[in-house]
Amino acid sequence: MRGNDGMLPEEFDLLVLGLGKTGLAVAEWAADHMGGRVRSACLYGGAKAAPSDRTRALEERGVRCVLGTEEVEGAFDVCVASPGISEFSDFFASARAHASEIMGEPEFAYRLSPDRWIAVTGTNGKTTTTSLVDHILNASGMPSHAVGNIGSVPTAAVDAREPGSWFSAELSSYQLACSSLLHPRVSVLLNITPDHLAWHRSLEAYAAAKRRIFARQEPGDLVIVCVEDAGSAAALDEARATGAAVCELSHEDTFADCAAFVEDGVLTCRLRGAEMELVRTDELCIAGAHNELNALAAAAAALWVGAPLSAVRRALTTFQPLEHRIEPVAVVDGVRYVNDSKATNTDAVEKALTAFPSEPVVLLLGGSDKGTPLEAFAERVAASTVRTVICFGDARARLLAALEGPAGASGVELMEAADLAAAVSTAHGCARPGDVVLLSPACASFDEFSGFEERGRRFKELVADLAARG
Repeated sequence: MRGNDGMLPEEFDLLVLGLGKTGLAVAEWAADHMGGRVRSACLYGGAKAAPSDRTRALEERGVRCVLGTEEVEGAFDVCVASPGISEFSDFFASARAHASEIMGEPEFAYRLSPDRWIAVTGTNGKTTTTSLVDHILNASGMPSHAVGNIGSVPTAAVDAREPGSWFSAELSSYQLACSSLLHPRVSVLLNITPDHLAWHRSLEAYAAAKRRIFARQEPGDLVIVCVEDAGSAAALDEARATGAAVCELSHEDTFADCAAFVEDGVLTCRLRGAEMELVRTDELCIAGAHNELNALAAAAAALWVGAPLSAVRRALTTFQPLEHRIEPVAVVDGVRYVNDSKATNTDAVEKALTAFPSEPVVLLLGGSDKGTPLEAFAERVAASTVRTVICFGDARARLLAALEGPAGASGVELMEAADLAAAVSTAHGCARPGDVVLLSPACASFDEFSGFEERGRRFKELVADLAARG
C-alpha cells in the first residue's frame, strides 16, 4: 500500500454534490459508514432536484438531503462533487466556500483504497481500452473491477474490494479536473481533441484536466501516451518529468525504449528492454485503426503489472465489440448495419471510418449540435470510403452546409432526414448489397434521446424492424 499522506481524516463531515448516479452512490457509502468514519453527511441535489425513494431512504439512514437549491450552508471537512457539476459553476463555488477540501468521486475512492489502480483517459476510446484492461487482467487470473465512467462508481466498489485486486478505471476530464492525490500504477492518455468545452471553458483547461491522470506518478510506474495524436503527444515532456516510464503508443515504431506499435501487421510491445509480439491485427474482434491502438495500450498496461504474455494474447483475441462502439447489428438485404452511437464528436467518426477501408459506407450524421468546427472533418469524410451521407436531426443543416463543397468535389451523395427513424429508412432505400450503413453521428443525442445509449438502441430496433420486414 502507498503512504497515507494527505489521505482522508479518520473521521470527517461529508458534503456530496449532485443527485445523479455518482452523488447517490457516495451518499449511500456515507450512510453505510455513518457513526464511524463519517460523523455527518449532507447531500445537495441541486436547484432542480426533487425528493425520491432513494433520497427518502438516505434521510432515514441519517444523510441530510437538501433539494431545490444550490446555496450550500454549513461546514464540512470533505466535499465530493459529481462530474456533471462544472468547477466553474456557482454550485461548485458555493460548496468550495463551505468545505475544507473539494474533490471528484474517483479521487475520494482512491483515498479510501489507494492501491492497484490502472487509469485510462482520452477524448475517445477510453471505454474500450478500460474494458480491455479489465478483460485481460481477469483472464490472466488477476482480479479486476471496471470502475469510473464505466461499470461501478469506484466508491461503491471500495468496501467489497478483495485484497490484491485491481481497479481498472475509466476517468473523464470532469472526474480528473478535481483530482490531486490520485496515483495510478499505470495511466493511459489516448488522445485529446476538442470536447466538453462548455464544462471546462477552454481547450487548455480540458487538456490540463486530462494530463492530471499522470501528475502523481513516479519511478516504477508507467505512463502510456499515444504519440499519433497531437493533443496527447504534447504531454510527453510533462509525463517524462514524473520519472515514470513513458510508453510511446503508435502504429509506427518510434524506437523509444518503451513503446507499443504495429509491425508487419502484428501488435508489438517493448517494455523493460524486452520486445514482445502479441497478436496479428486481423485476430482482433474489434475493428479500426483506433482499436489497434486501444488493444496495444491495454496490453502494455496489463503486461507492466504482471499479466503473463500468453494470457494477454488469448484475451486480446476473445474481446468482443462493446455496445454502441462500431457494434455489428445485422445484415439486411446484403447491407451491414453498424451502431457507433457513442461517436458524439467528429474525431470519433474519423476513427470509426478506418474500420471500413474498402467497403462503401452510408454514413448517418446528426443529432444535437455541439458547435464543433466541421471544415477539416468534411474533407476527411469526402476522402474516405463514404459513398452517401444522410444528415438528420437538429444539426443536419450545418452538417450539410459543411459537407457540400468537399462532397461535390469527391462525388459523395448528400441526403437529409428529419430524425433517426427517417435516416434509417432513407439509408435502407439507397444502400446497395456490400454497403455498410454506419450510425456514427458526430453529435450529441439530446434533440431526440436521453443519451447516446438510447439512440443506439433505437437504431438497433429500427434495423430489427427492417430485417423482420425483409
